[in-house]
Amino acid sequence: MEVLWAKGRASVAEVLLGLTQRPKPAFNTVQTMLRILEQKGYIRHDEVGRGFVYYPVVDKASASKAAVKQLLTRFFNDSAGQLAVNLLTDADLSHEEISKVERMIVEAKRR
Repeated sequence: MEVLWAKGRASVAEVLLGLTQRPKPAFNTVQTMLRILEQKGYIRHDEVGRGFVYYPVVDKASASKAAVKQLLTRFFNDSAGQLAVNLLTDADLSHEEISKVERMIVEAKRR
């Protein structure tokens, strides 16, 4: 998805070239992932010649919210607090990140 959000449109080969992970996945793996993302409604494709060019239909913010909601439901019994505790327990946060979390907690208490 990151590659498609950055490029706007890309073939399987272009998505593969845009991936930074090492080792890179196989072409067929990327093709399968794109098919799955399309089945889930995150992307669509156009036929160009004999291949497909994929493009996102969901913006990054919407996809992020949906992923967090699914994570909450699946692993944390719909409790954002449990997720936050889990993240804070396992994370190695910088002083800046800790300050930001503290500010957000203070703001949440005011609501």
